[in-house]
Amino acid sequence: MTRVAAIDCGTNSIRLLVADVVDGVLTDLDRRMEVVRLGQGVDRTGRLAPEALARTLEATTRYARICDELGVEAVRFVATSATRDAENRAEFVDGVRAAIGVEPEVVSGTEEAALSFRGAVGGLSAHPGPYLVVDLGGGSTELVLGTSVPDAAWSMDVGCVRMTERHLRTDPPTSDQVAAARSDVEAALAEAAAHVPWAQARTLVGLAGTVTTVTAHALGLPAYDPARIDGTTLEVDQVLATCEDLLAMPREARAALGFMHPGRVDVIGAGSLVWHGVVSRVSADVRAAGGALSGVVTSEHDILDGIAWSVVER
Repeated sequence: MTRVAAIDCGTNSIRLLVADVVDGVLTDLDRRMEVVRLGQGVDRTGRLAPEALARTLEATTRYARICDELGVEAVRFVATSATRDAENRAEFVDGVRAAIGVEPEVVSGTEEAALSFRGAVGGLSAHPGPYLVVDLGGGSTELVLGTSVPDAAWSMDVGCVRMTERHLRTDPPTSDQVAAARSDVEAALAEAAAHVPWAQARTLVGLAGTVTTVTAHALGLPAYDPARIDGTTLEVDQVLATCEDLLAMPREARAALGFMHPGRVDVIGAGSLVWHGVVSRVSADVRAAGGALSGVVTSEHDILDGIAWSVVER
């Protein structure tokens, strides 16, 4: 048995997975998430804000204690979009090293996509490949196409925090703000299409908090239930309608939803807009190529699982 810890530090949240690996099977011991909004203002300033950095390092210290208590043998700490973009990321690296004793790895968008794919595809045997795995984060969205291994991948600089700060400034957003955000997403998808031939996909798989929250809303869940959400397959039209509903909903109504994490209330509209754009474009391109999607699958297994596997494989 090997006991490992994976930490994924993104633009909006920092997450921890502690797992045992026995005979090629990953078994969760602890999986948790805190919204720390590390990417607060990075799109505008190019720097990590002091208060955002402090929140993130406090959470890292808590995660370090959990790892010690559970007897973790090896830890990998991966940082993604916000840290890639920050001029002062050395402060973050030094702070993490002091808090948990490992060097945080600021990975490229391509490696982030590969880790997400590795984590997601393990439980997809009931669905036909190739898979397009989409990891929709706070600052970036990774798209990776493949069946057993990634064949093509691309990282777009669009995410729920970045689009909120850049465009969606009122509650609810104005039609002009929505149009500007959609234009950004469409331009990013046009570029991504040159790198990832997603018309070949037969199953579209969505990962991370925006997608799981959209799925919870589509299912009408009274509270967040990972067991109900994981593996859910939705029709394309159902996903698009749910995204539109969350985008148009005022903040007070979103906050009242039982499954909504408090730290996601103000960015789920932009996240829904991005997911709508991805699902709409991919499904249209698959149809135009004469194919058909088996559905839109939501997975609770994502980059965290991929990071954990990478620790074992190292």
